[in-house]
Amino acid sequence: MSGLLALLDDVAAIAKVAAASVDDVAGMAAKAGSKAAGVVIDDAAVTPKYVHGFEAKRELPIIWKITKGSLFNKLVVLLPAALLMNSFAPWLVTPLLMLGGCYLCFEGAEKVFHVLFPHGDKHVEADLDVKDPAHLEETRVRGAIKTDFILSAEIMTISLAAIPEAAFLLEAITLAVVGVGITVVVYGSVALIVKMDDIGLYVAATSRTTMGQSLGRGLVKGMPKVMTLLSTIGTLAMLWVGGSIVVHGLEVTHLWAWPYETIQHLAEAFAHAVPEQVAGATNWLTVATADGVLGLLLGMLLIPFVTRVVGPVLERLTGAK
Repeated sequence: MSGLLALLDDVAAIAKVAAASVDDVAGMAAKAGSKAAGVVIDDAAVTPKYVHGFEAKRELPIIWKITKGSLFNKLVVLLPAALLMNSFAPWLVTPLLMLGGCYLCFEGAEKVFHVLFPHGDKHVEADLDVKDPAHLEETRVRGAIKTDFILSAEIMTISLAAIPEAAFLLEAITLAVVGVGITVVVYGSVALIVKMDDIGLYVAATSRTTMGQSLGRGLVKGMPKVMTLLSTIGTLAMLWVGGSIVVHGLEVTHLWAWPYETIQHLAEAFAHAVPEQVAGATNWLTVATADGVLGLLLGMLLIPFVTRVVGPVLERLTGAK
């Protein structure tokens, strides 16, 4: 009997450790996911364009293909690479984060530049010319998975940097939870977004009440505005997150601490100048705005370098436009 009680006591102890580990994973995953929020918003804003021009019945299958590719990117390629890097070359995490931050600044600034100075792109226009739907679908899916790889790499690197130092297995499980969770949120949201107009049409056609019909028509009419708003939020998030990563990286690596220190001093000054109830929000808004502005400036500087130097080099190496 005493042996059985001792066994039950051991089982209870193991259960407590397991429960604590689950709590640790959940807590670290939540923290890491929040750090990557800006990239997640951009990912959700970018993806719907890949189903543009296809029949409604192909939208969800295409999103499912991209989702599977995204999970492969995160769990099979990036997660092991991130863990190996963290174990054997942790000094690489910050430089890679900064490189990803520069990419986000470039992407965000390019969108702003296109709004300020609209211009066509023959490669984009050729992509929108639907000739062979099956080939176009395959091409779009490959393009979406490539874009997802870049964003996923940034998400996983940000998440890894946000996770407190822990056991290897705990870090691996946390990164896996973050990767799967973010993928489900992003592509679940994308699926809902691209089908919302169909849902609106169905509600408007089948509803027997005036309110229901109005709701359906409102969904159909409102989705273009929602997409525009989402794209705007995604662009702002890219500039904010990218600028923040670069500014913080410059301070951490001791390359140039002035931008980080100046922003912090400004934020504290503005926070002290407002009522205590809004001091925290003012501090955050000041930092986010300054990071976003610096991100935009950096991105604008990167546009000619990427389009005239990096782009042609990659085109020669890969043969892709």
